[in-house]
Amino acid sequence: MRFPPAFLDEIRTRLPVSEVVSKRVPLKKQGREWRGLSPFNPEKTPSFYVNDQKGFYHCFSSGKHGDQFDFLMETEGLPFPEAVERLASMAGLPMPVVSRDEVVRENRRKTLHEVMELAAQFFESCLQGRVGARARGYLADRGLGPTTQARFRLGYAPSDRFALKEALGGRGVPVEDMVEAGLLIAGEDIAVPYDRFRDRVMFPITDLRGRVVAFGGRALEKDVAAKYLNSPETPLFHKGGLLYNAFNARAAAHKGAPVVVVEGYVDVIALVEAGFEGAVAPLGTALTEDQLALLWKMAPEPILLFDGDKAGRRAAWRAVDLALPHLKPGMSLRFGTLPDGQDPDDLVRHGGRPAAEAVLVAARPLAAELWSRESEGAPIDTPERRAALEARIGEIIRGIGDETVRKHYRSDLTERFRKLFAPAAASGARRPPGGGRQRGRRPFEAVEPPPVASDMVRRSSLVRGVSGGLPRNEALLLFAVLNHPFLLDRHAEELAELPFASREAISLRQALLDAHTEGEADTPEHLAARISASGLGELAARVRASAVARHDWPAFADAGRTDVELWWHQRSALHRRSHALSRELREAETALAEEPTEMNWARFLDIQKRIAALDGTEALVEGFGAASGRSARSM
Repeated sequence: MRFPPAFLDEIRTRLPVSEVVSKRVPLKKQGREWRGLSPFNPEKTPSFYVNDQKGFYHCFSSGKHGDQFDFLMETEGLPFPEAVERLASMAGLPMPVVSRDEVVRENRRKTLHEVMELAAQFFESCLQGRVGARARGYLADRGLGPTTQARFRLGYAPSDRFALKEALGGRGVPVEDMVEAGLLIAGEDIAVPYDRFRDRVMFPITDLRGRVVAFGGRALEKDVAAKYLNSPETPLFHKGGLLYNAFNARAAAHKGAPVVVVEGYVDVIALVEAGFEGAVAPLGTALTEDQLALLWKMAPEPILLFDGDKAGRRAAWRAVDLALPHLKPGMSLRFGTLPDGQDPDDLVRHGGRPAAEAVLVAARPLAAELWSRESEGAPIDTPERRAALEARIGEIIRGIGDETVRKHYRSDLTERFRKLFAPAAASGARRPPGGGRQRGRRPFEAVEPPPVASDMVRRSSLVRGVSGGLPRNEALLLFAVLNHPFLLDRHAEELAELPFASREAISLRQALLDAHTEGEADTPEHLAARISASGLGELAARVRASAVARHDWPAFADAGRTDVELWWHQRSALHRRSHALSRELREAETALAEEPTEMNWARFLDIQKRIAALDGTEALVEGFGAASGRSARSM
């Protein structure tokens, strides 16, 4: 809403800056000015000044400067229209009316707000009464006791089809108002309107001024069509433009709390009760552009904390696509990853605040989430497929609206791409003497015969075993899991699908996966005890002996989590590529023996070159290290 300049000036005239500021900051008169301690920074010597004649305040410790409206926006996190409304009320001024139609609409909204407040009170009383016993039991099972119920104004909608309708009707609320507020279901084919919410635990949804504008209802019966049911679109409620708990979260974010986006109402409540008061949730839909804009008004980098299952990953990736066109310098998203099978409510109930804090601290920037989405599982075993990945990433980057952000994303993702594929150019293929086909000779004349494929594969350090036993790369991957069980939380499915050649490696992998499934892989010590009890202690010892600290340090127990994750992505990708290449090499050798053409020879040499390049890739893992206290090496 645009405010007439004369109206704003009238507020400034009636309310000196010192009168507004003094409600929050004790001021002392000093000459023509007022002085006090900064409301923005802790300090012992006053550096905050107010000058009513000039109509502004100035804080020397923080550099903040402004008028009455700015002060409310800075100290309470209010948007400008709400600051104007607050100050107009203090000054005794009625808000300006744009038109007669707007007056009608505003009066109508006020009426509907009153209706929604009465409905919230009714649901609250039902929850605490005899009819709400089962709902209270459900909430208690979720760890939501009386104090939490009161804090979030939780309620219960009775199963009677007309309970709310009759209760509000007894308070003089017309049926038409209840229908317009979304509380009753009505239609041409419905003779008598009836309650929308029945036999549900009720979660009030407020607007950014704390007024109840809608409800979310959680069914208590299992066989209902919708487990969660939200209010429909109404003059008060547009579900794509609000977030659950946004009113409280905005105030908390203004005081420095992180803004955390989760998927459900109970998840929000669990995080708030654990001390994360900036928790919010979309209202039964995927995140919208309006909700994203609202999040960025609260914090420059909100954290999205979706469930650790496939649906949660898809929700995170949709948010990546939503945010990319709107990124600005300093304004982005971060992504926290929950353990598989857990939602934020589970996380807090089982691990408390420390568990949630660990997940939030480890949240990844948007660029890392984007790279994971595009590179994980993407086929990259041919030049054409690598080119397709590069083209896809280039197209995504071009969709970023801000030129500066676009430039830095191009730099970041280009570097990630280079690190992934740098080995492809690391070494040259063997050529026939003279650098190519020699004049007067047949294609294979005087050319060193190709080595046997099995010998080449055996000599490769990627697949070379410990004294001819376990393939080295399979042993290293298992060694990393033994030292870092958190890898199972995120990569158990990937580990299960890796192509292993060694039966011993397969048996140890299965034991690790079983331990994870049965909850005995929370620490390296518990995991080691479980493996030993399974009779695989000697095999685990040989796996540990396969690692060399100087070269394989990211797999060792003292490596930082970020380095371990990056190493795992590289090493598992290399393993898959190596396995595919060894199969290709056997096929190429057979084809060359059966038909020694120049084309088959070139194919054989190309595969040799790619295996040699992979073999040299082991040095790349030494280029990481920041999280483990190691100096980074140029790759």
